Amino acid sequence: MAREATVREPCIEAGLVKVLVPHLNSNNQEMLLNTGRAIGRICFDNSYQQDQLVQSGVIPRLVSIMREYPNNDPLVNVCLLALCNLADIDSAREALSELEVADVLTFQLKQAPDAERRHVILEILGSLGESDSLKLQFAESGVPEALSEMIRGLQGGSDPHDLCSIKIASNLIVSLLLGDESMQKCFAEGSGLVYQDVLSWLQSSNTQLQLSGALAIANFARNDSNCVKMLDLGVVPHILTLLEQHVDEGDVSVQHAGLSALRNLAIPATNKVRMLEDGVTERIKTLLRSDMPPVQFKLLGTLRMMVDGQEDAALLLGRDATLLARVMEWCEAKDHAGVRGEASRLLAALIRHSRSTEVVDAVAKADGIRHLISMATSEHVIMQNEALVALAIASAIDIESMKDPFREAELLPMLKKMLEDPAGVVEVKFSALGLICSLANSSVMKQDLDSVNMKESLSKMTDHNSTKLASQASSILAILGDTS
Repeated sequence: MAREATVREPCIEAGLVKVLVPHLNSNNQEMLLNTGRAIGRICFDNSYQQDQLVQSGVIPRLVSIMREYPNNDPLVNVCLLALCNLADIDSAREALSELEVADVLTFQLKQAPDAERRHVILEILGSLGESDSLKLQFAESGVPEALSEMIRGLQGGSDPHDLCSIKIASNLIVSLLLGDESMQKCFAEGSGLVYQDVLSWLQSSNTQLQLSGALAIANFARNDSNCVKMLDLGVVPHILTLLEQHVDEGDVSVQHAGLSALRNLAIPATNKVRMLEDGVTERIKTLLRSDMPPVQFKLLGTLRMMVDGQEDAALLLGRDATLLARVMEWCEAKDHAGVRGEASRLLAALIRHSRSTEVVDAVAKADGIRHLISMATSEHVIMQNEALVALAIASAIDIESMKDPFREAELLPMLKKMLEDPAGVVEVKFSALGLICSLANSSVMKQDLDSVNMKESLSKMTDHNSTKLASQASSILAILGDTS
């Protein structure tokens, strides 16, 4: 009767649920089956009643029924459907976390007769796996391995239900790897079954598995020791091959995830050197032709990470005319502020980390100095600082190439305004003084500094409550005084 929506409300009003719940303690399997079905149907789509069920303690009983009768398929199905409906309730999750339910669910996942049953179990696991404590409990109970094994068994087929199971399970593994302890357990110094399977996903023809594989590698690469170990185990060529497959008309999500993985792997300094030696920068430059903003954004961030603190990498990329031409285009990306920002940051990084005349000349020839000047007025302090430091280095290396762009962009009035801005951040003012100091040391810009009356602004700075700023301003005044 309770299959009909019109019947459910009268059943609830009559108090049937309270009368039925005690029958879940029966040891008659037929009684359990029909009681479970009746309660499930009466409470279907009724969050208040479902909450009441959880309060009445049905969760431990549902789990124990599955433990007692693991091979009674219809009964297990009723219990799983009930858990699936209740697993979104916080109190139900708490109750399940105390029951070590993972072993019951993995056992049933391996026994699942069809895709429908698999999906119910995967939905329960997904709902519970959002909690950090359960992520670890799942990892210790072999849930990721069971999911991985299930994926292995379904791979290669074309059945849409199986493909859907692969998608849900691989997403779930990626989600479980977000917990630090569960991730380390699955990695197991690179010998974990899950890590081995993830590597094979990168080489799969299934785009969903490629995506999950790249996301999983990015999650494993969350600490330096894992990153170094993964490089030793040869993960990088697999990621590069995957990226190259998707350059033209490929999947944007896969490219984005692959670049995230590479960027994370490039964080340890030793990895940067090795990745450069292995020609990684050369190979990812094929992605420069991508016209997808998310890929451009991630590519620029990855290249910037590769040159961070690495003079050789900054030299290699900073002298590359093709790369610089493309970066200039992205510095003017009208519809994507993120791409514009990352392109300018890469330019600044190439100068900051190479400190090379060749790179400064190449950036100036490519018309990149104006982009750095514009970046110096960014609303983000970190970007302002990076730009000002790069401009100071560039002007110290080759003031001749800088003077025209500086004059065209009216850089000096802008710097004067920065110094005089009462709301300006100390560190930005300090970087601005660094650039002014670089200009004061050159005879070329002396007249320009005088024409905007920079000395007046510097004199005011000598009384600044930051001793660091005051002393830097005094030093520059002394330089300007000596050359007057």
